Amino acid sequence: MRYVTIGGTQRQYAIGTTYLQIAQEYQPRYDNDIILVSVDGKLRELYKTVDRDCTVEFVTAAQKPGMQAYQRSAKLIMLKAFFDIVGKDQIQEIAVEFSVGKGLFVEARGNFVLNQELLDRVKKKMREYVEQELPIRKRSVNTDEAVSLFERHGMYDKASLFKYRMASRVNLYSIGGFEDYFYGYMVQNTGYIRYFDLVLYEHGFVLMLPTMANPREVPEFKPSRQLFGVLRESCKWGEKLGVSNVGALNDEIAKGNANDLILIQEALQEKKIGQIAERIAERPGMKFVMIAGPSSSGKTTFSHRLSIQLRALGMKPHPIGVDDYFVNRVDSPRDAQGNYNYEILECLDIKQFNKDMTELLEGKTVELPHYNFITGMREYKGDKLRLGEDDILVIEGIHCLNDRLSYSLPRESKFKIYISALTQLNIDEHNRIPTTDGRLIRRMVRDARTRGASASDTIRRWPSVRRGEEENIFPYQEDADIMFNSALVYELAVLKQYAQPLLFQIPKDAPEYVEAKRLLKFLDYFLGISSEDIPHNSIVREFIGGSCFKV
Repeated sequence: MRYVTIGGTQRQYAIGTTYLQIAQEYQPRYDNDIILVSVDGKLRELYKTVDRDCTVEFVTAAQKPGMQAYQRSAKLIMLKAFFDIVGKDQIQEIAVEFSVGKGLFVEARGNFVLNQELLDRVKKKMREYVEQELPIRKRSVNTDEAVSLFERHGMYDKASLFKYRMASRVNLYSIGGFEDYFYGYMVQNTGYIRYFDLVLYEHGFVLMLPTMANPREVPEFKPSRQLFGVLRESCKWGEKLGVSNVGALNDEIAKGNANDLILIQEALQEKKIGQIAERIAERPGMKFVMIAGPSSSGKTTFSHRLSIQLRALGMKPHPIGVDDYFVNRVDSPRDAQGNYNYEILECLDIKQFNKDMTELLEGKTVELPHYNFITGMREYKGDKLRLGEDDILVIEGIHCLNDRLSYSLPRESKFKIYISALTQLNIDEHNRIPTTDGRLIRRMVRDARTRGASASDTIRRWPSVRRGEEENIFPYQEDADIMFNSALVYELAVLKQYAQPLLFQIPKDAPEYVEAKRLLKFLDYFLGISSEDIPHNSIVREFIGGSCFKV
């Protein structure tokens, strides 16, 4: 017998008792299905057994690791159903490419017609699997065997990926003989995946799944057409470069082509920024460039580079940070926990911002404020500005796409830009890299460098940051005149060297350890690239240091 502590209560279980058996006892206490367990701070799948005294916490789909396991399992079920309905010989590729409209966009190519009738058949087959509660089996093979297996099945992206893995074993998952590799844990059986939908969209379809906020309901599909276009363009560029997945990136690094890849990517971004500047210059009466994007999207570096391009066109840009219009800290609103909430619009002095911007538009001289983040006070230091014919304001802040921020300014005087790091790289065709992971790693590296913050601090604050983005940024992204993707195909190979030491510092008993371990495993897929060849105006420099701009 072994002692298992659950919720502060110690109970005895026989050696060999599965965590599934224990979870079934406690399931009535939870609103959502128990999907995984945390044993002494380490995630475990439910088929694992008790072998020592331990402390157990249950993980549901309302938590990040649980929802990630749900999503992976749903993808495996979808793939099996698709192969069973269409036939392996008729399928060229089924690639899970990126997120769109709170779902996963899937591109399916082969000797078949992708239409709603086919999707309905696949969905029906998925429902059958769910009702049958088929076990999702896991087996471990050595890495060389896995590479040979993937090559035999034509999964060359996976074969290339594992050529560079230092780990000696690879975990494969299967349902009824259909086997694939997935990055991370799975649910116990197909019966857990009760909520999903397939929606025909553009040249592929979207796998719709529930969210952590509501794990028992599939959200309505609301496509973001501009965002989809930017993501699709980024994927196409990755394909043209021959670098659409991590294995291909590692191949280029191993061949000594990293510097060329850096130069090509940076040149492509510079070209895009130049094109945006030209669009702004072509519009008469344009006086306010409004730049918004989520955390760690590279807004500051982008605004500097855009300003340089505007200057090259004969314009006189003036950068303004909306953060300088924060109300004094003592007047700042607080969240439910009593902490200052700097994410909401009400933390800004909107009235003063609009007064200043309107007067500038009228040709008046205005003294601009500076916010002192140490004292928490807005200060005036004689920084006066008057707009001439060629002057233009480049305004950066998370609320810039929200017209409530600039309610007094005419729409025709504003050019809105949405910027985000939309990762175009996938681990392989069935395992995507979430955009949020790239931004989290960016922020972790920058916070450590500029604020002395630990990786634990960044990971702990991240859910709050994400909630702020969902409320204050994403609802307005489709209002942008243009979207800019700040992600660089090579950047995670560079950030790896900076992030790994920070993540290794998180102790095993810390609440952030599970996320740190996941990120470490993720970064282990990448070969490293030295930062010395990265241009000093690169967006990556905003995070690793060495930028020629004040960022």
